[in-house]
Amino acid sequence: VIERQLPASEPYISNSVSLSNDATQIMMITGPNMSGKSALLRQTALNVIMAQTGCFVAAESARVGLVDKVFTRVGASDNISLGESTFMVEMNEAASILNNMSERSLILFDELGRGTSTYDGISIAWAIVEHIHEHAGMHPKTLFATHYHELNDMEASYPRIANYNVSVKDIGGKVVFMRKLQRGGSEHSFGIHVARLAGMPKSIVERATQVLHLLEASNRRDDIGKEITSPAVEGGMQLSFFQLDDPVLSQIRDEILTLDINNLTPMAALNKLHDIRAIITGKA
Repeated sequence: VIERQLPASEPYISNSVSLSNDATQIMMITGPNMSGKSALLRQTALNVIMAQTGCFVAAESARVGLVDKVFTRVGASDNISLGESTFMVEMNEAASILNNMSERSLILFDELGRGTSTYDGISIAWAIVEHIHEHAGMHPKTLFATHYHELNDMEASYPRIANYNVSVKDIGGKVVFMRKLQRGGSEHSFGIHVARLAGMPKSIVERATQVLHLLEASNRRDDIGKEITSPAVEGGMQLSFFQLDDPVLSQIRDEILTLDINNLTPMAALNKLHDIRAIITGKA
């Protein structure tokens, strides 16, 4: 389906998937936004359904056993009419899967737990994967796409979980999506890169990068707020100009801090002042 919509010069990158009840039961798939994780899940489900109905499948070869149910928890939506939040819908669908799965089921989870806080989401996702792996000797075949890189640690403790990632390359500071499934987990989501591609203002992208580095450097949840939020000056309520979280002020601060004052000519100083005024007014 995707291949039909691509430009003639752009090839569709094919990927092989191998799942079994006794070996690779659960594929933990990480990788950046827009890299192709969801497409991989959908192609697997569509090929399995076509195989069950006796159709040709979109593959050079396929060996597909009997599948009694294809369960999916994909996408994010709420149910306003019933007063259900996005997370409630997620949990309802996940509960239905866990209560109805069998050893011949195919289960697809895409970003489970993103409707709640990071720590709650990781905890719930971990417990669900653990349940699918261990419950009643069923071992249903599962594809689990996630941005929770902490779940990659499960491979070491559970023999039928294997880490995979959809690869990317960083070329000259730009992320290139390779769309190829490979062994091993990924540690980065490149969400800020996607925001840049979407046309997000440069100052916001730069500020997001700063916050990301602070969060990555912080190992304790309690430290995160202290790292990001700028405190008031001791002994009073006045905030330092350079402690404010406005992205424009952050950009001005960076402009000033990078100045080489000792070698700055009067004309260069006037030009820099003009640049700073342009940042404030938004006019070049």
